[in-house]
Amino acid sequence: MFARHVTTEVRKDKLEEALKIYEENVIPEGKAQEGYRGIYLLANKETGKIISISFWDSEEHAIVNENSGYFRKQVEKFNGILISSPIREGFEVSIMLSKPK
Repeated sequence: MFARHVTTEVRKDKLEEALKIYEENVIPEGKAQEGYRGIYLLANKETGKIISISFWDSEEHAIVNENSGYFRKQVEKFNGILISSPIREGFEVSIMLSKPK
């Protein structure tokens, strides 16, 4: 299994709006991607920093997903809300205590 970690920062006054966009758009569209296994979003309401961790069957699935334009399309939904560019990193899942849904 492979995980993609994305870190960014949103305007604190727009954090609830960003969470709604994520829940109503990013998650459902992520579920339609081949190899998608699940996703978590962590948010610091005091700083506006958010971390998204998505899980994929393999690194190849994550790469195909990125090359499809899916990521860029999702980021565009947050125009005017983000105050820092998203930073992406990929990791092989080495140990998993429970499977993401």
